[in-house]
Amino acid sequence: MTTTGTPAISVTGLRKSFGPKLVLDGLDLTVPEGTVFALLGPNGAGKTTTVDILSTLTPADGGEVRIAGHDLHREPDAVRASIALTGQFSAVDDLLTGAENLRLMADLLHVGRREGQRRAADLLERFDLVDAAGRVPSTYSGGMRRRLDLAMGLMGDPRVVFLDEPTTGLDPRSRRAMWDVVRGLVADGVTILLTTQYLEEADQLADRIGVLDAGRLVAEGTADELKRMVPGGHVRLEFSGPEPLERAAHALGVPPAGDGVLALEVTGDGSVAALKSLLARLDDAGIDVAGLTVHTPDLDDVFLALTGHPTPAEVTA
Repeated sequence: MTTTGTPAISVTGLRKSFGPKLVLDGLDLTVPEGTVFALLGPNGAGKTTTVDILSTLTPADGGEVRIAGHDLHREPDAVRASIALTGQFSAVDDLLTGAENLRLMADLLHVGRREGQRRAADLLERFDLVDAAGRVPSTYSGGMRRRLDLAMGLMGDPRVVFLDEPTTGLDPRSRRAMWDVVRGLVADGVTILLTTQYLEEADQLADRIGVLDAGRLVAEGTADELKRMVPGGHVRLEFSGPEPLERAAHALGVPPAGDGVLALEVTGDGSVAALKSLLARLDDAGIDVAGLTVHTPDLDDVFLALTGHPTPAEVTA
């Protein structure tokens, strides 16, 4: 659910150095309410530092930040009351059961006993942890621990959730279960800032994606917009026979695919305007198209083209 009005996250000119190393170099970022923004970047690009600053764990050296309408510098307590953070490693207490972990969070957040019990029961149901509620997390799978960790953060009913590589180390099934959880949160109007090493994850979840390199956003847009930024896109046109194929090849100035294949590949970015123009040229020539497929570079290609690095997941694989 995307809403308009005041952005849930607004960052202007954010700067951070650790000694002589400049980590964030004037970062600008805006995330509308009720959306998912994925932050991608090579190792050391500043993703985790950004999350640590926005979640009040690390002070910034400069810049302005507003979270859920609150100024990060002047109203840190109000920001903390509006957010939840799930990091790369779960922070659950292995000496307590799943239900006890949630009740502990309710106490720390000063949630009333009855309301805390209601929220805990709701989250256990929502995250498919009811059967495991009476067990200690050391008996959980990695995906269950991560879901419990996120559920603990949600005990405070946050409007903004920071997910710093939340599915690192999870198997594909557990990762997809977490994706379903994220989609459910967004459907309820929660805003999510996600950092991830998995480009498929950003492609699946994010309304918008920012590519961070050397402390700056080097590109931002939807997944499709980013894919159109790098070369390699084309449109594959299929025809019912050799005659319309030859006429189309002549009209568009491109050679057939060869080996008797009734298809042409036309370089293009896959945008609606480009497709309309291409089809209009064929229509004007009286040529019918039997099939059309748009091929665009994937996010791995985008990442490499924009940062000069392979994706972090490829590096660590």
